[in-house]
Amino acid sequence: MGKNLTKRSEDYSKWYNELVMKAELAENSAVRGCMVIKPYGYAIWEKMQAQLDKMFKETGHENAYFPLFIPKSYLSKEADHIEGFAKECAVVTHYRLKNAEDGSGVVVDPDAKLEEELIVRPTSETIIWDTYRKWVQSYRDLPILVNQWANVVRWELRTRMFLRTAEFLWQEGHTAHETKEEAIAEAEQMMNVYADFAENFMGVPVIKGVKTDSERFAGALETYCIEALMQDGKALQAGTSHFLGQNFAKAFDVKFANKEGKQDYVWATSWGVSTRLMGALIMTHSDDNGLVLPPKLAPIQVVIVPIYKGEEQLDAISERVEPLVKELRAKGISVKFDNRDTHKPGWKFNEYELKGVPVRLAIGMRDMENNTFEVARRDTLSKEVVAADLVVDKIETLLEEIQENVFNKALEYRESHITKVDTFEEFKELLESKGGFLSAHWDGTAETEDKIKELTKATIRCIPLDAEKESGKCIYSGKPSNQRVLFAKAY
Repeated sequence: MGKNLTKRSEDYSKWYNELVMKAELAENSAVRGCMVIKPYGYAIWEKMQAQLDKMFKETGHENAYFPLFIPKSYLSKEADHIEGFAKECAVVTHYRLKNAEDGSGVVVDPDAKLEEELIVRPTSETIIWDTYRKWVQSYRDLPILVNQWANVVRWELRTRMFLRTAEFLWQEGHTAHETKEEAIAEAEQMMNVYADFAENFMGVPVIKGVKTDSERFAGALETYCIEALMQDGKALQAGTSHFLGQNFAKAFDVKFANKEGKQDYVWATSWGVSTRLMGALIMTHSDDNGLVLPPKLAPIQVVIVPIYKGEEQLDAISERVEPLVKELRAKGISVKFDNRDTHKPGWKFNEYELKGVPVRLAIGMRDMENNTFEVARRDTLSKEVVAADLVVDKIETLLEEIQENVFNKALEYRESHITKVDTFEEFKELLESKGGFLSAHWDGTAETEDKIKELTKATIRCIPLDAEKESGKCIYSGKPSNQRVLFAKAY
């Protein structure tokens, strides 16, 4: 199974697409640009969702749900917002079908035209801020800390499963605050929550920063982001958190009486991550044999494969394995005993290697006699024989080691692919030969940013928050610059 994958070095894009399908994460659907997330892929997303949801609730947020459809007039109220999303919107114009007179099937009923078209949500700021107007009268009603888990539609023309699809799953937080300082603190906090999740659960090292004006979310005053680096040297925006100022409050007239009794507009944020994180997970860790999953997000953390001939041997192995399965589950470790008689052990080994199961145990009659298990770890493909009375401790240690190892391996790759450049010629050469993040001076103008993008396809991924001030000259224009920014080609 896994052996039939295209090698990453040969065609990274093809390797990715094959892996998504062969590991049974997702497949293309009959609807162009949309995907079917299969049970194994959805199980990973559920683990992501559960952990993020826990982290949101620990920071005081509550879940709610808002309509899928947004009246077209709502999008017109915030000019920058509609300009940013207008080209990606799917529009509902009619509400009824009827049978064609010639019997050829159903057609749109021309008499069922909507009085006002509805937009299938590309993001929910407008419908939510119209709702918040009814919720907020006084400073006592603030802050509102709401998140929703939902799907959105952005009519992408060039799609790739998980990374860019016309419909995708995500969460979107929308908060309302009494002061500017509170809102900025919220936006920064959520960027840090995302970074914590990416690094400590996904095993993906990220750089925290802010976007340039031209890369900023439509309608935001500041966009905070986490940027990750994939194994092919391309960057991936893994999450964003936006300080929206009072733009949406003014557009939807969301006012409150402050502590002095005066009317003021609320301050807002929005923040979100999507199933794009699945793409980040796959591309950061996986290898030519298949998926490599960090244990904290693996649907199956341990698989046990029996090696036997006949039912009698299988019954004996099953009896030996049953207490182990119970003990592991009692410790919160997800384990599967694969006693299917429809596939040989070698086939199963390949399957679980392809699916990225962190730890695999094998047990045959010789192991039964010696009271041992063969223990294999997915990240290094190494194997060892472990005594049965030590195997639980060994598994617990291995799961921690694998989680740490996949992060450190990705961190080492990223650190070796952040390169300082000081000339445009060097910039262009390294972008093609090495890739990764190029740390370079930029004069701060959109014109220079656009020109570099036009000439090289590289964009400014972020202005790192931890970047030190440093005098220099813009690599393209030669104008003064006081700080380096990170450029890269990106997904």
